[in-house]
Amino acid sequence: MQQSRGCRTPHDVKQGEQAVGPSDGELWADEAFTELFERHAEAVWNHAYRLTASWTLAEDLTSMTFMTAWRRRHELTLVRDSARPWLYAVAGFLARTEFRRAHRFHALVARLPVGRDVADHADHVADQVDSDQGMSRVLLAVDRLPRAEQEAVRLCLLGDVPTADAAAVLGVAEVTVRSRLSRARARLRELLQDEV
Repeated sequence: MQQSRGCRTPHDVKQGEQAVGPSDGELWADEAFTELFERHAEAVWNHAYRLTASWTLAEDLTSMTFMTAWRRRHELTLVRDSARPWLYAVAGFLARTEFRRAHRFHALVARLPVGRDVADHADHVADQVDSDQGMSRVLLAVDRLPRAEQEAVRLCLLGDVPTADAAAVLGVAEVTVRSRLSRARARLRELLQDEV
């Protein structure tokens, strides 16, 4: 998966794409998990990257998503015989958990006494930071939305999941998801305009 970083856009892995071979439901039922992983790992990584704007964190979230899927495989909700929307929802939950953990960690570090100076590695990090800045601004704005709108944005706008599938995963009507997306887009325009 590391060689595919940045090579495929989220649109290369299309939501409605018909997979060759057994359906996701059959793979899940037969516990042919390796094939299910190979089918969806890149799409989950792309989704995790869009949520975090970090290659490393996207890899970690992809691994954690499939570990969670394996442990909770009996709770899976297939949408049109596809596990992808459920996997995206798990990745979104794990990303939120990771952001909360990181926030607590940074708050703790800020309270620690200042120690000796550490060598500056800014040149090494600068290239990766430049590519992640735009996405980070958007993600910060998404984090300021109400939770219901965040879920809709993460699934539909960042995850490219159709509104009907997102509604099935979230357990709400499709019109509710569309309404949340409409409100979220308006709020995001305002939030991002205020930063410019």
